[in-house]
Amino acid sequence: MKDFVLKGHVCYSKSKSELITRENAYVICVGGKSKGVFSELPRQYAELPIVDYGDSLIVPGMVDLHIHAPQYAFRGMCMDLELMDWLNRYTFPEEEKYADLEYAEKAYSIFVNALKAGATTRAVIFATRHRPATELLMDMMERSGLISYVGKVNMDREATEALEEESAEMSAYTTFGWINAVKGKFHRTKPILTPRFIPCCTDELMEELKQIQMTYGIPVQSHLSESPGEINFVHFLRPNNAFYGDAYNDYDLFGKNDDINTDVKTVMAHCVWSTPEEVELMHKNGVFIAHCPASNMNLSSGIAPIRKYLDMDMNVGLGSDVAGGHSDSIFRAMTDAIQVSKMYWRHVDQSVKPITFPEAFYMATMGGGEFFGKVGSFEEGFEFDAVVLDDTTLAHPQELNVTERLERAVYLELDRNGIRAKYAAGEQIMI
Repeated sequence: MKDFVLKGHVCYSKSKSELITRENAYVICVGGKSKGVFSELPRQYAELPIVDYGDSLIVPGMVDLHIHAPQYAFRGMCMDLELMDWLNRYTFPEEEKYADLEYAEKAYSIFVNALKAGATTRAVIFATRHRPATELLMDMMERSGLISYVGKVNMDREATEALEEESAEMSAYTTFGWINAVKGKFHRTKPILTPRFIPCCTDELMEELKQIQMTYGIPVQSHLSESPGEINFVHFLRPNNAFYGDAYNDYDLFGKNDDINTDVKTVMAHCVWSTPEEVELMHKNGVFIAHCPASNMNLSSGIAPIRKYLDMDMNVGLGSDVAGGHSDSIFRAMTDAIQVSKMYWRHVDQSVKPITFPEAFYMATMGGGEFFGKVGSFEEGFEFDAVVLDDTTLAHPQELNVTERLERAVYLELDRNGIRAKYAAGEQIMI
């Protein structure tokens, strides 16, 4: 772990509505954590090496709260279907291929290299139900220098025959083996419990996963209230539950385990059609929401009421949701989030204000970063994740201030060809 100082135009969130920009400022990393941002370098840090990035923008690393590694291979394809048809006709057949480790290595190499080259420094990742391929992906993510949670998917019904696990017991047995195999093996890559979603998990499997979570105390990721058809199917499968999230809550996989009075760190993707009762339980239990606007548009799922979630001070971050989303760029997710919120305001509820750029930036950094701890800002004590952006290629006829340059860099997806440097937890990632 190195101690160092970066100099440039520093941009970061202080809260969901406060976007701070500091021209020609110093941001200090000691022991992998930020010591803050300063206009003048404090004397006690004068001996640290300084990397002067000149006129470049320095921002926190982006956090992707929801992405499917095995789906990266067919991103940008098959986008003319709704969710359930898309899963059955394209997604599940693709994920079957990860039983072949040679194929998995080829495909996952492409995924990891792409994530490494972009602005994302942390990600919450779905793998497949195949243990060997999932461990391979974790090995690759560890070597990348990125920081991630990776989940071996659990599913024992409502998929292709080759993708369904043999039984709830076998799914649990394989998951126990996987967790024990990777426990303590990696520094930057951790396991996350991953029931695909309620339609693919029997009651017996959910009970097994509850026991696994209680044994190891690991986080949970899944999908929630993404589309009307999915919600209707959940109601058919579990008619006694008051709402979709109630089915996860029955097994203490929804933010809290009330039986033993402990938190269960949980991220649920989408939450487009959550009922007031479901929203209230998410709020009460501290469930994280991964807002995936591109996927929600591509699969005709709807528009998530993110303004409501932000105003309720709920935990909200952004997800690319590749391959439901066609791009792994969280810059793109930011602009999509703003645009769909405008459509929500215009066509759904004109009393609901659209998302602002500072709020989108917050969700991409601090909002999602909180799932990893104190992550996503340059305030003192935050883990030091940073991306340095060179926007000199974006010619403009007049001088812009730093805030304007940052917004333009995001909208014009400067993460594709404008990254000069990237750091995660104080370590530079070679891209």
